[in-house]
Amino acid sequence: MHPLAQLDQRYVWHPFTQMRDWLRQEPIVIVDGRGAVLRDVKSKEYLDANSSIWTNLHGHQHPRINAAIRRQLGRIAHSSALGLANEPASLLAKQLVRVANPRGIGETKLEKVFFSDDGSTALEVALKLAYEFTKRTRGRKREPRFLSLAGAYHGDTVGAVSLGHSDLFHKAYSGLLFKTDKIPAPYCYRCPFNRAKPQRADARMYRNCRHECVSLAARAFRAQARRGNSYAAFVFEPLMQGAAGMIAQPEDWLRDVSAIARDHGTLLIADEVMTGFGRTGFGAPLSSSTRSPQPSNQTPAQVSLFASHHEDVQPDFLCVAKGLTGGYLPMAATLTTRGVFDAFLGEYEEFKTFFHGHSFTANQLGAAASLASLGLLNGAASLGARQILQATLRNELENLWQIPQVGDIRQAGLVAGIELVRDWRTREPFALKERAGIRVCEAMARRGVLTRPVGNVLVLMPPYCTTPRQVRKITTAIHDACAEVFR
Repeated sequence: MHPLAQLDQRYVWHPFTQMRDWLRQEPIVIVDGRGAVLRDVKSKEYLDANSSIWTNLHGHQHPRINAAIRRQLGRIAHSSALGLANEPASLLAKQLVRVANPRGIGETKLEKVFFSDDGSTALEVALKLAYEFTKRTRGRKREPRFLSLAGAYHGDTVGAVSLGHSDLFHKAYSGLLFKTDKIPAPYCYRCPFNRAKPQRADARMYRNCRHECVSLAARAFRAQARRGNSYAAFVFEPLMQGAAGMIAQPEDWLRDVSAIARDHGTLLIADEVMTGFGRTGFGAPLSSSTRSPQPSNQTPAQVSLFASHHEDVQPDFLCVAKGLTGGYLPMAATLTTRGVFDAFLGEYEEFKTFFHGHSFTANQLGAAASLASLGLLNGAASLGARQILQATLRNELENLWQIPQVGDIRQAGLVAGIELVRDWRTREPFALKERAGIRVCEAMARRGVLTRPVGNVLVLMPPYCTTPRQVRKITTAIHDACAEVFR
């Protein structure tokens, strides 16, 4: 075993990892990365098929982001945002407000940016702001209440965990949490109201239902209103629920449920930690019949970077992290409206201040990396590359329907989830103890492709620089790994 692997196993406790399993074999130790490729301590190369857990946008060692960080290092790495401002964070806030308010998307305008450290804290900020705003502006005697989706995951701080409904991750902490309500996620593949028999296609495309998921949402909002305490906020991941199992929402679901929430005076909190900054691609899916995908004539100004906008939904709180810095540094932001901001204005002695903060809020290195990343995203070269990647991914995923254990393939732009089942004809799932998803990912790693499953759902979320040839290597690795594991 390599000495670095020995040190890891002796001292490091890894997140979301059964450490008994971890200690049974030598871990992969990454020491280098270029573009979509990672290299381990033994000089073996791997494709980074999930962008290092959904963070890396443009590839590793991007020269423009590297240069931006070096320039900032030549000036200052960090100074406190408590009582001080700084140049890159101020410029970044302006750019975030600009890209978060595309023309023609709702009447809500996001004008203020609160910086924090990661996705959990971005959601924690939105939760606390919505809570206080509701109490201050609506004069309610009863405590504000929140609504989210079944299976939701919004982070690991106590408030973010309370907003989620993922027993697998958070059941152990139930005694620490406050109660929130949930409505069914629009999980077409396993929806009890979907009367369609399984087909070799995305379940959203052949579902047979009466949109009961929307009706149940409307019923929940009405029931809470009858109690005289309409929900303070509805929290959601737009288009694709990540840690819930890569659950892709059918067209118009978010638009319809958000309209119901608005009708009841409920604020909208969009968790775009995973989906933001172009991850969900372009509003209309590119044709799977395009065997030689080419970029369209769309300009950067015509393409929103946020999934909510694909459904014409503008939230009251937009939470971003992960890809904010291009995947280089931990940084997050919560964008909100002037109305929310104004509710916290007052004289010093009134204590209307938002009493929340982080030591590295508005960190200069993170802000410099984020500005460089936004510059890349808004360029025509990135736009074209993302369109080609989206179309190539769609085309290559079609080949995976040949695998008997592939039950559903769900794609939203540059994100895909491949659900493994015992038999696609019955949708019978593998038991978690069989570790089907993990075993397939281990077999993929032996073939030079790295990703990590969510249960028995394989996650594909490659960096935007991933080439068509590399996408084909990823899907070929899935095909061959499944053949090895399920033979």
